[in-house]
Amino acid sequence: MPWTNIEMADEVIKFFKPHSSVNLGIGMPTVIAERMPAELNIMIHSENGVLGVSGRPSANSVSPTLINAGKETVAIGLGASFFDSSLSFGMIRGGHIDYCVLGGMEVDAEKSLANWMVPGKKVTGMGGAMDLVNGSKQVIVMMNHFSKDGVSKLMKKCALPLTGFEVVDLVVTEMGVFKPTGSSFQVIKLAQGVSAQDLKMDEGLLTH
Repeated sequence: MPWTNIEMADEVIKFFKPHSSVNLGIGMPTVIAERMPAELNIMIHSENGVLGVSGRPSANSVSPTLINAGKETVAIGLGASFFDSSLSFGMIRGGHIDYCVLGGMEVDAEKSLANWMVPGKKVTGMGGAMDLVNGSKQVIVMMNHFSKDGVSKLMKKCALPLTGFEVVDLVVTEMGVFKPTGSSFQVIKLAQGVSAQDLKMDEGLLTH
């Protein structure tokens, strides 16, 4: 059975070391904030200028002034801090973010990521992804395994414009956990009941 988004988030969290800083990208990765065990003492960073995000707010604590980079309302934990974009991106570019978790359109065996535009379609902006994939110590991509056409998004070489070249450390999809090696994807773990054939990846692209 493929994993749910919650189960995918739990798989990503297993790679975090205690007392780390983590940036969560827009969309699917935001689920991680709701699943983060308090005992890990993780500080969640948002590039719009928040350090210390703590999941979703309750109905009686929600504030329109507390948002993440995706303009979603958030809760904050004890010791949270707020700052301007220049300081926020200084943290990213200065190598002070331990992990970033981003969504993806394509990831290739060369460790490259495409996640910011489809040629010919409206682009609202690239956000901080290009800074994050180069400034974070580890880059994890959390995304659906297949496109809307049923094609694997783990490829030999990305066809879409790149967000970053040779930057991805791990990929977590509903089908499993994969590590791009430069020439293939190493299977770290598959969801229960999922086989290599279910992944619909090109021959020779998968290693165990």
